[in-house]
Amino acid sequence: MSGVEFDPFSEVFFNDPYDTYRRLRDEAPVYFSERYGFWALSRYRDVVAAHKDWQTFSSSHGVDLSTLTQDPAELRHYRSIIMMDPPEHDRLRALVSRVFTPRAVAGLEPMIREVITEVLEPLRGQAELDAVAQFAGPFPVEVISRMLGVPKEDRQQIRHWLDLQLHREPGQLDPTPEGVRAGFECGAYFHALVQEKRQRPADDMMSDLTRVEVDRGDGETSRLDDVEIAGFASLLGGAGAETVTKLVGNAVVLFWRHRHQWQEVVDDLTTIAGAVEEILRFWPPSQYQGRFSLRDSTVGGTTLPAGAPVLLLTGAAARDPRAFERADEFDISRRPGMAIGFGHGVHSCLGAALARMESRIAIEELARRWPRYEVDEDGLRRVQMANVAGFANVPVRVSSP
Repeated sequence: MSGVEFDPFSEVFFNDPYDTYRRLRDEAPVYFSERYGFWALSRYRDVVAAHKDWQTFSSSHGVDLSTLTQDPAELRHYRSIIMMDPPEHDRLRALVSRVFTPRAVAGLEPMIREVITEVLEPLRGQAELDAVAQFAGPFPVEVISRMLGVPKEDRQQIRHWLDLQLHREPGQLDPTPEGVRAGFECGAYFHALVQEKRQRPADDMMSDLTRVEVDRGDGETSRLDDVEIAGFASLLGGAGAETVTKLVGNAVVLFWRHRHQWQEVVDDLTTIAGAVEEILRFWPPSQYQGRFSLRDSTVGGTTLPAGAPVLLLTGAAARDPRAFERADEFDISRRPGMAIGFGHGVHSCLGAALARMESRIAIEELARRWPRYEVDEDGLRRVQMANVAGFANVPVRVSSP
């Protein structure tokens, strides 16, 4: 039996799980945690196959260990699309997917650049600042909240609620009491906002959702209720904020540690699209996706039993040398392969095109303003979150161009 231990609620995981990932891939590619009772897949091939097999690896029990280990009866009050399987998942996803097509997202570029510029301009001339707290944290939630129709004065509160919900103390599966309270407050806020949109609709996504009808699969159609729309808004607001925040924060640190590649970006902004893909591969913001095994299955000669939580370790799979040459090297000129940083299969990230565009524009604007900068490595602080990895603080010193 392998001696490797994988604890997704440990300081090792929060700070740097990649040596553990290597050992998992080599020694225990189908890993069982005695402590928490979950299985984990770490090789690229196995993770991709499991993402495709939603009939076996279901999302209906949740996507993190806090929900995956609950009694199924306790999950009935959750009505989020992220906790559904086809065909119900597909019917609801279709309602908002048209907003996130590459063509639709391309039309958002002027708005996104405007938001990013509004956040960056007050920082002009500052020699020292925090690239996450003052930039990568605030701007993504402004973008997605504007799309949803959240009033400007409330937008940053959405981010703070989500940070509390995702935070985990070492060794703890469940949110802190503050995180639980933040979840209730966020849900109540969006529920009230839906009711307001029904009374006074505007040109925004939440207002649109109050008017659409969905096929419930029984030949009947009905409008989404307030709880369903609030669930949509909470999910989109959270995912739209967290992923880009972590990706851009990771970018600042990675380019500081690979300065010749930052110079390549500064010299040629067309390299940024490829750089975004490499950042997403090298340090994916979403480190794993949780699933629930509905039936016995065999992976790599090992039987995964029905009725068990399963973690699909994106962070490990994206560094698998069986799938990527020089897997542990950061290289923005790498030929892109099949990306899994935004998930894969039926639950691939709905807003992936939007996240890519936001990240590209953010790095463009930083390259124009920060051709030379230094990261205070001693001041770096990583988040401790359920399955999201990145930095809460990235202090930098910016040199004059």
